[in-house]
Amino acid sequence: MFPEVTLVTPTREDIQRMAEWLNDPEVSTVWYGVGDDGKPLHTTYIPETLLAGGTAEWDQVFNDENRTVFSVYSGDGEHIGEGQLLVEWPLLEARADLLIGRKDLWHHHYGTSALIGLLDHAFGPLALHRVWVDIPEYNEPGLLMVQHVGFVVEGHLRKTHPKNNEWFDSTVLGLLSEEYPRRRARLMETTII
Repeated sequence: MFPEVTLVTPTREDIQRMAEWLNDPEVSTVWYGVGDDGKPLHTTYIPETLLAGGTAEWDQVFNDENRTVFSVYSGDGEHIGEGQLLVEWPLLEARADLLIGRKDLWHHHYGTSALIGLLDHAFGPLALHRVWVDIPEYNEPGLLMVQHVGFVVEGHLRKTHPKNNEWFDSTVLGLLSEEYPRRRARLMETTII
């Protein structure tokens, strides 16, 4: 069985933890690296700016119909990561982003459980047709995880992710709504040891 996780609306404390996780070079490297200014990159919002802002900034990030941001909680109620769906409604598709910020939980299938939760939301309530991911070449565990869930390689992008002042290629993988139920059922039959 995969570990139990829940996806919930982020709190200010969750965003503070996200900022702390991203300040760990090992964590920021598997997410989006750091910018030219040496600060960790993050998609859709900057945690420190969001925390310093008011209600309007918060609502702009977390009440946007084109973006769904979840905090990932473990079965015992601890905040362990973040998942996002960036939706392109005309195409009925979304890019999924996922980070387990708790390094002690890496390689224990929490990411797989959270990804299944994101896909359940994308293909369930959102009724999307396709979900895709963009995995940098240096994140081999991430690539193996999404392939295990059933994502299919769709293409290769050149020099899309910065790391240590160098640009790295990435792989784009996708999963279609008609493929997901079968792949999800097969995953749920899998025994994790």
